[in-house]
Order: sequence, then C-alpha cells, then structure tokens
Amino acid sequence: MITVAWIFDRACGLVFRYADENNYYVTRANALENNVRLYHVVSGKRVQFAGWNGPVRSGVWHELGVEAKADHFQVTWDEQKVIDARDRTHTAAGRVGVWTKADSVTYFDDLKVESVSP
Repeated sequence: MITVAWIFDRACGLVFRYADENNYYVTRANALENNVRLYHVVSGKRVQFAGWNGPVRSGVWHELGVEAKADHFQVTWDEQKVIDARDRTHTAAGRVGVWTKADSVTYFDDLKVESVSP
C-alpha cells in the first residue's frame, strides 16, 4: 500500500512480482481517466486483465494497495476493494516498487510491503 498525490499527468501505480523491466505486474490509478487498472507485462507488452471505473481525484492524497496471493489479486483504492481478479502469468516472487508515467509528477509516501507465508 502507498499514499500518493500528483499534479500533472495524474497517474501512479505499484509494480510487483517484478522480474525485470519487461516482466512484472502493475496496478495503476489515473485521475484523467477516472479508473484503476491491473496489468501483467510480458516481454515488454502490457495487457490489462482487470479494472475499475470510479472517482480518482487529483490534487489530494490517496491510498493504493494490492494484495497478491498465488494467482489471486485484490486492489484497493482509498481503503475500498475495487478489483478482485485472478491471473497466472507471473507466479514467482519478485521485486516491488512504485510506478508513474514518464510525464507525470507524482508524490509517493508511506510505501509498505509485507510478505506473508502461503
């Protein structure tokens, strides 16, 4: 889970199960589109497999979270579950981090990562 705020292109996200720059998962929120999306990236190609449309306001702090257990993913936006999906593209553990579009100015705070036993 992270706390975010942005002012220009208004997109932020979390990267997880990151193997390399071409293979990972990302969940992102976009205030210009008013949505939260969940993607897998394979060989550099990003494919959406779940999403939610709803209010994503710019200029205020939000919380974006993701819980990944095996092939089950739950994404939260401001402490509300907005995505509940399954995907088997990447099964190995990997790195985690923050994501933003190249032309966004995004502020991140309070990144928390927890590992739980299966």
